[in-house]
Order: sequence, then C-alpha cells, then structure tokens
Amino acid sequence: MRIITLCGSTKFKHQFEQTNAFLTLQGNIVISLAFFEQSEGFEITEEQAELLGRLHFRKIDLSDEIFVIDVNGYIGGSTKREIEYAKEKGKVIRYYSNCEIPSNVFN
Repeated sequence: MRIITLCGSTKFKHQFEQTNAFLTLQGNIVISLAFFEQSEGFEITEEQAELLGRLHFRKIDLSDEIFVIDVNGYIGGSTKREIEYAKEKGKVIRYYSNCEIPSNVFN
C-alpha cells in the first residue's frame, strides 16, 4: 500500500477521478484535489490559489509518490513546480501519459 498524491491541471477532472478510482482499487491511499476550479468554473482569489499550492506541497510531503495527470502531455506551471518539489523530496513520479488506465475502471 502506497500513498499517492495526484497532480495536474484542474481542467482534467474526469482523468483525476478515473485515476483516483484505478489507484485506489489497487490498494493505494490516494490524495487528490479539493475541487476542480477550471472544470467546474470556480473563481478563486490569488490568496486562495497560493493556499492551495502550499497545501498541495504538504500533500506531497505525506506521499510516497506523485502521479501526474498530463493529458496529451500538458503540464502547467503549478504542476511543474509540484514535480520539482517532489524530485527535491525524493518522491517517485509517475505520469498518466505513460500508464494504461482503463477508461472504465469498474469493468
């Protein structure tokens, strides 16, 4: 059993949910995002964005690895910082684009 934090753009809500289910059903503890402001159209302040960033770094601290949701190779600025942070902390880093995650994990 591993603790895995999901990282990536909040516009990829479906892929986050799909990956969370897949990794959880493999017996892992998965830490994800609180909400998906880009997918769901939430507006957040700059202070809230900074808070969410700091919280995500703490989630990475608690994890054995991160799993980057990089749909079509897309990695934004925040995710790049999270990857660099995870590297500095010696975490394993896996990528959605390199893994076979079934589109329907319940079949």
